Amino acid sequence: MIDDVHPLDAEIRLRPASASDAASLAASLTRSRAYMKPWEPERPDSFYTPQGQRERLAGLLAEREAGRVVPWVLCDGEDRAVGGFNLNAVVLGPFRSATLGYWVDVAYAGRGLATAAVRLICGLARDELRLHRIEAGTVPHNTASQRVLEKCGFEEFGMAPRYLHIDGEWRDHRLFQRILHDGPVTGARD
Repeated sequence: MIDDVHPLDAEIRLRPASASDAASLAASLTRSRAYMKPWEPERPDSFYTPQGQRERLAGLLAEREAGRVVPWVLCDGEDRAVGGFNLNAVVLGPFRSATLGYWVDVAYAGRGLATAAVRLICGLARDELRLHRIEAGTVPHNTASQRVLEKCGFEEFGMAPRYLHIDGEWRDHRLFQRILHDGPVTGARD
């Protein structure tokens, strides 16, 4: 089920990322570059090209094969990527945790798609990966992302000073977590 296509509304779906998403990711990221600037690291212009996205996807897909990342794309009715969602730093064993990152194309923002996707991903992480916990961080002024996390059952658990280099500076981050289950880890894949 983690590798299935999941409809979020009549037009938009969440599906596993693939190498063929490079061109549409480059177009969506370019269109959304100014909108996402306050929440993103500074990136070279090459990041916003199909080749830059091919290279990024190759790394993500290699990390997926190693079990450390689960990358998805948000797709429109033409199967063009208009957002990205990743479970990063997946750790199994007794920790059973991951870090969530996501973005939605400026043309699709404010429609509840991030909330729907995060809810779905939390269910997949619990049921398929048997993760215990997911963590996410936001810069303090990213209230839209904080609302998404809160609607999806995440709770703030701390503040990390100068946590990530975002928009040209080391920025503080509000840290959120969602406990997915408190059951045993028996039967979980490691």
